[in-house]
Amino acid sequence: MLTQERHADDLTRFHRIFLLILVSIGSSIIYTPAYLQYVFDEPLGKALIASGAASQENVATTLGTLLAAYSWTALVCYLPSGIVADRVRVRTLAWVGFGSTALLTYWYAFFPSYTMLIALFVGMGITTILIWWGIRFKLVRLISEEEAYSRNIGLSYGFYGLAGLILGFVNAAIVSNLTDQGDIIPMRTLLLVLGSVIMLLAILSFLFIPKFEGEIGSSEGGFNFKQLGQVLSNPVVWLAALTLFFVYFFYTGVNQTTGYMNNVMNIAPGIVLVVGTVRTYGVSLISAPFFGAVAEKLGSPSKVIGAGSVVVMIGLVIFAFLPAEASLAYVAVAMAILLAFIANGVFGICSSQLTEGKVPVSVFGTATGLLSVIGFLPDTFSYIWFGSIRDAHQDNPAVAYNQIFLILAGAALIAAICAFALVVVARKRNARIDA
Repeated sequence: MLTQERHADDLTRFHRIFLLILVSIGSSIIYTPAYLQYVFDEPLGKALIASGAASQENVATTLGTLLAAYSWTALVCYLPSGIVADRVRVRTLAWVGFGSTALLTYWYAFFPSYTMLIALFVGMGITTILIWWGIRFKLVRLISEEEAYSRNIGLSYGFYGLAGLILGFVNAAIVSNLTDQGDIIPMRTLLLVLGSVIMLLAILSFLFIPKFEGEIGSSEGGFNFKQLGQVLSNPVVWLAALTLFFVYFFYTGVNQTTGYMNNVMNIAPGIVLVVGTVRTYGVSLISAPFFGAVAEKLGSPSKVIGAGSVVVMIGLVIFAFLPAEASLAYVAVAMAILLAFIANGVFGICSSQLTEGKVPVSVFGTATGLLSVIGFLPDTFSYIWFGSIRDAHQDNPAVAYNQIFLILAGAALIAAICAFALVVVARKRNARIDA
């Protein structure tokens, strides 16, 4: 069966759902080893110190350098990953990407030297982004009819959130139950478990992802510059990339509500932790599928993105001028969750703008590569920018957060403008294509 080219209609409904779940949970799990310090900063630091890869004096710098090595490698690989996804079978990229990442995770579990860890994180940037990232959206596109992509990508982010939530609890249980085994054993065990799960995903990809009709951009070997030119000359792709840039900016910026609730509203840390967990994982279980379904119903994800961005802009402006009073604490909590719900939902359907503009499936990987390299650029400056604002107003954090929320509101406004502009451009282009 795997030797024959298949179309989405040739697959059973169960097979399509299975592949949707596979790529969705895979996109949640494959990046966990690289970003492990986000959740396990202290135990991971202790493991690096115990293994000799870092010292007590420079452990924070070491962790930051490792993540920087990964992030910069990822940034370089985003666009080529899309091109690779249009030249190599999705099945091949899936099992090779998962399998090679699993092997690097096993290596990571034995905490090699600092120099080797740098090489390891660069390697993960290559395996998870250059090899695997390009198929993230393309496989969802290949198992979906054009009008169903918005719904399916929303469901995909729902499965992504569910996998992240379950994995987060499992990881925490592993580490907490092994704390009496020293500094290295808990993190080594966790990394070995993660590597095994990722290797299982590689095996499932090899066994169940078929060859798809039209997934390769050309029958000729080698890189086809015509494909890249087709993407670069398409205004829909550029408007989608700009929309994603500003959506991703406020999507990640909504996390600043945690610091606001801690440092300005002085809400109890336990409540803030629960809100942060719900905001990070819980809302995506519902928000992305909901927004995907609405986008499919309206036939225009860009209209949903534009409307959602306007609501986020209004909410952020309200946050900026919300009085820091105890009586308004629950208002702040409710608004933080609501903003996260909308931001997650809007972010989850951004790639479906490409189907709204009828970007061909043969160059869909290249288009999503360009989308990613532009859309995720805020990671390179937003945290540093917001950190400098907070540092400049340490004596009055409310002023800092007011500025940050107004900046994010401006980004939401621009995102809305770009999304509504894409509606107009796509309508004109699609009319010409249909004619």
